[in-house]
Amino acid sequence: MQIGVIADTHSKMRPEALEVLKGSDLILHAGDVGRDEVLEALEAIAPVVAIRGNIDKTGRAATLPDVQDLEFLGHAFFMLHDVKTLDFDPQGRYRIVIAGHSHKPRNEWIGDVLYFNPGGAGPRRFTLPITVGRLQVSEDGVVGEIIELPVG
Repeated sequence: MQIGVIADTHSKMRPEALEVLKGSDLILHAGDVGRDEVLEALEAIAPVVAIRGNIDKTGRAATLPDVQDLEFLGHAFFMLHDVKTLDFDPQGRYRIVIAGHSHKPRNEWIGDVLYFNPGGAGPRRFTLPITVGRLQVSEDGVVGEIIELPVG
């Protein structure tokens, strides 16, 4: 199963991000969606599960949940916008914690938990790269990948 992961679009849906996400079985958006058109563009590719970020005050994004508790092929996923607000230890409970907010890509195993942040796919923030993520999920495990977008 291939899961596309995107965050911090801030109303900007880059064609380069859509191209990378093509072929995904599912797309997860870890918050700061912005305009409804972002979700519509993603839904044209695959089913979308999204959460609300701190800028999501209007439109469909305002009605999204703050967190998502998901399971794919026997692996438990927890998605929230800002990993700094995680108020429990996911070890032994979740295989993957997905977050956005910082715009900093992260693909790091700590113990048995993969902490995954696809980075920011919307407007450039500071000197951070523009990125999206991909998770390859099988019954045997999960492999994360960060993809830097070729944008000018």
